[in-house]
Amino acid sequence: MRLTTKGRFAVTAMVDLALRHGKGPVTLAGISERQDISLSYLEQLFGKLRRHQLVDSVRGPGGGYTLAKPLDVVSVADIIRAVDEPIDATQCGGKENCHDEHRCMTHDLWTSLNKKIYEYLDSVTLAELVSKQQEKQSMAIMTESRQGTKVAATF
Repeated sequence: MRLTTKGRFAVTAMVDLALRHGKGPVTLAGISERQDISLSYLEQLFGKLRRHQLVDSVRGPGGGYTLAKPLDVVSVADIIRAVDEPIDATQCGGKENCHDEHRCMTHDLWTSLNKKIYEYLDSVTLAELVSKQQEKQSMAIMTESRQGTKVAATF
């Protein structure tokens, strides 16, 4: 079981977008540069996020993407599901054919783990992730002002 770059990048890009929520459309080029994610990969991900109504696209000069729903309504699980990212601890992908076309002895264990993972990811919202990033930003600024040095922000 592993969350691939598709899910990780989608969540990262959505947090980046959410951090700029209310300030106008955000370009994928900007997200690409800030998060070091391929622009073409972001285009694929945002196509899926748009189809799942998590983001809206704005065309033309000054265009980009905005969130389609409030931050506290969008969960990490919503984002991962939107980009077709399976998180599955079973060997069979839930088909119950893991051991010689039969259900293996530990199938229920792995199925329960899948459920717990999704419950957790469903409980974490973009609002919480943004809040944590803003706290980190505030701490970096406070540290910078105390030390008289500049700290590079990665958010």
